[in-house]
This record gives sequence, structure tokens and C-alpha cells, in this order.
Amino acid sequence: MKVLMLSKACIVGAYQKKLEEMAAIADVDLTVVVPPSWDDPHGFIRLERTHTKGYEMIVTDITFNGNFHLHFYPKLRRIVRQLQPDVFHIDEEPYNLATFQAMRLAQSVRARTVAFTWQNMLRRYPPPFNWMEGYVLKRVDALLVGNSEAAGVWERKGYRGPMHLIPQFGVDPSIYYRRKRVTKPSKASIFKRRQAHHPGQPALVIGYVGRLVEEKGVEILLHAASKLVGPWSMQILGDGPDRKRLEQVAQWLGIAPRVVFDHKMPSSHLPHYFSGLEVLVLPSRTRSNWKEQFGRVLIEAMACDVITIGARTGAIPEVIGDAGLTFTEGDVEELQSHLQQLIDDTTLREDLRRKGRQRVTEHYTQAAIARNTVEVYRQILGEPALDVLPKSSNAL
Repeated sequence: MKVLMLSKACIVGAYQKKLEEMAAIADVDLTVVVPPSWDDPHGFIRLERTHTKGYEMIVTDITFNGNFHLHFYPKLRRIVRQLQPDVFHIDEEPYNLATFQAMRLAQSVRARTVAFTWQNMLRRYPPPFNWMEGYVLKRVDALLVGNSEAAGVWERKGYRGPMHLIPQFGVDPSIYYRRKRVTKPSKASIFKRRQAHHPGQPALVIGYVGRLVEEKGVEILLHAASKLVGPWSMQILGDGPDRKRLEQVAQWLGIAPRVVFDHKMPSSHLPHYFSGLEVLVLPSRTRSNWKEQFGRVLIEAMACDVITIGARTGAIPEVIGDAGLTFTEGDVEELQSHLQQLIDDTTLREDLRRKGRQRVTEHYTQAAIARNTVEVYRQILGEPALDVLPKSSNAL
């Protein structure tokens, strides 16, 4: 089975582990096309080569870099004609120009096609994007959706073909696990944690990891923490336009000595950072043009034995399941109640830690997502399901 994947997301080194897992499956000959970089609105991302065994990576030019809707690949035609894939996996939303370009090229070589979507809000696009979207939906052989709400969106848009709920990427449990922190904390961090502790009783270390923007709801977390009784401290990791205001909110609430604001760090350092937390909170709030499509930070935290608490919005509840706690979006008192419960009940902490790690290993590993994705390829090619085994023991 010759598979061609087009994915700007796969310039991130951690995400490439899924590609290695896919390439290790018997009968999969995988080639992945990526740009040299992506000029993301949240920060420039350069191609990393972290997990590149077992498949071919082709780096090619991209036009309109950073424009989600209008970017495309001027040399893609030559690549498709040369490879003649059986399956073309277009790792892009159906309404993007790059998806339309790839679909037309797939049709020219009679390749079966798969597209991926996170879109969990119903949006009607003007021409030419609605035309491109319609073209793709009429011809794609299977649609992968990253959350259950996305399935409903595309049904309402008229798509009647096969849909499979498979997140875009998972985590590697051999990388994301709880470990002793090897990095030395700053003097400010040590001081603030000491202020948070009660004598003889360790603090509940509460964390947030992500962009510091209004829709992420970090202010809700600060207000909830200010009402807690007992020992706690907080680590906030991330950057964004809301950072200074949030620091001022912590000061105004009188909890600044307990709260450390850390700057964004490379993804390879995150397992160590998570290992210093007891609980991670994702207090996102829905906006007219946005809501959480997955919350990858949740599965990364759970893999590191960190308890997760999330707002009941978007895909957050389905990611957490029964392995953590959820609260009504924007409800400070309910969030405070959950955090207080964790301060008071160490048995509950251990139970949720265990459930979180188990949920990740059962549903959200890169290997599981790779197997499920390859099974979709087999279905659209009309091939029987196979025991998904590695090509050799060396691939494990």
C-alpha cells in the first residue's frame, strides 16, 4: 500500500512519531510531504527532524505560508505524478486551497483520498472556499474528524460518506511519563512555593499550559484558586497578549506569591514540566468564532500522571472522560469546589491519576492512532482488515 500524506502539522518533531508508527505497519509504504516551515500566527515554526525512521519525508516549497485558507504547494503535482500513491492522505481542512489542490491531483492519478478536520463549529464560507469545500466533500473517500462535534458539523454540511473519529495526533507514553524533575527551579519559584506551603503538608501544585489569551479562561482559574483553603501553589506556562493582565489579576486577588508565570518552552521539555504538577486545569470559554477542538495538553498531562480538570466546552469533556473532573464553563465556584476536593482528598488524587494514564494508553497513543488510521486506508481500498503488525521486530 503506497501512501502519500500532505501535512504541514508534521513539521513538529513530536508529531512525527505517529508517522514512524504508521510506517512500521506491514504493507505500508509511507511518504510525507511537509513545508520547510510554517509562519503560524502564534509563532514561527521551523521543520524539526525528530522521528524520521521508516518513511520518506519530502520537504517542498509552500506559497502563502501562514495563510490557513490560501496556502498551497507549487511542486506538489510533480511529486504526486512521480509517486502514484494508492492513498493520498490530505491532512488539511476540506475548505482550504491546499486540500482542493491535493484532491484534484489525487483524482488525476486515481488515488483514494482521506482528509482530516477539527472543525467543530458550523461555518458557511463565501466563494471560492465553499466551492472548494463542495468539490472535496463530493470526492473524498473518507473523512477523519478529531472530535465528535465535528462529525455533526459535516453531516449538516451535506457530507454522507464514511467518517471516523480519530484525533490527528496522540502521545508517546515512552516519552510522556512522570519522572523526577531534573531542571533546577528558579529562586523566585522556590520562594513562591515556600510561601504556599503549610508546615509539614505539601501543596497541591496546580498548573495551566497553553496560550495566554482571553478565551482560554485563565482568569477563571485564578479567581477559583483565590478561594481555596489549604496549601497550594500554581504554575502557569505560556505566553500571549493576556499575560500582563493575568499577572495583575493575581496581584489584585492577593495570590501573586503563590503563582509563578513561566515562559513557553520546547515541547521536548514538557514531560519534565508536567511531572512537577499535581493537577492541570483547562478552563476554556467558547467564543462566537472558537471553541476547544481537542485540548492536546490534556492527554500530555494525563500521560504524566497529572490529574486533569476542564470546562465543559468543545471537545474537553470527551477527551477527559471519567479520568478527570469537569465543570460548567465559566463557573468559578464549581472549579474551586473541584480543586478544594483534591486538596482535601488524597485518595481521589491517586484514583484520578491512575485513570488518566490508563485512558491515554488505551485511546490516545501515537501507536493506537496510527493503527486506526491505517485501518481506514484498508477500508477505502477494499482490503480486508489485517492484524496490524510491525514490519519487523526492529521497528518496535
